[in-house]
Amino acid sequence: MTNRDDRLRRFWDKQADSYDRQMGFMDRRLFRDTRAWVCRQATGNTLEVAIGTGLNLPHYPDDVRLTGIEWSSPMLDQARRRASDLGRDHDLRVGDAQSLPFADDSFDTVVCTFSLCAIPDDRQAVQEMVRVLRPDGLLLLADHVEAAPWAGRLLQRAIEVITVPLGGEHWRRRPIRHVQALGLPIERHDRFTLGVVERLAARKPAAAA
Repeated sequence: MTNRDDRLRRFWDKQADSYDRQMGFMDRRLFRDTRAWVCRQATGNTLEVAIGTGLNLPHYPDDVRLTGIEWSSPMLDQARRRASDLGRDHDLRVGDAQSLPFADDSFDTVVCTFSLCAIPDDRQAVQEMVRVLRPDGLLLLADHVEAAPWAGRLLQRAIEVITVPLGGEHWRRRPIRHVQALGLPIERHDRFTLGVVERLAARKPAAAA
């Protein structure tokens, strides 16, 4: 882990106690039903990358076998408590989205919501998600992204002057571009709230016969 990554991890450690309140406001005002939209599509052996405090956990189908990774131990502690409260026995562990500790083609579904904005190398993280996804598996992503109106993009640029140095949080990324560059067909796609919120489902091509 680089000094930058360690500094950012410590920043998010400090956000653990207030994270649910912050995200609750964003869920109501911006993200709408996105957590349910993403999680209800998950099937089989599922990996959630950057699971945070586990806000997605109530939205997964009961038959999903979930593994979650998170690089902030305080956030992961909250996710474990949430899983216990829900009566679910998930495999939740510390891990780095930029170097996933899993073999190629390990998961039927890979999920990442509202986290690629703050992962230092978002391109590498998407590459890792695709690597561990089995052929014909489903990649499910959601995040706040670059706004559609130019005035919104200018505002986001101004916000990033503070948020990027402080917590590594970017407002103008577009993960869909990384997914397309890796050759995954987009099966479902929504972009709303002035284009600021984007969610997608992409299928990893089946292995050649």
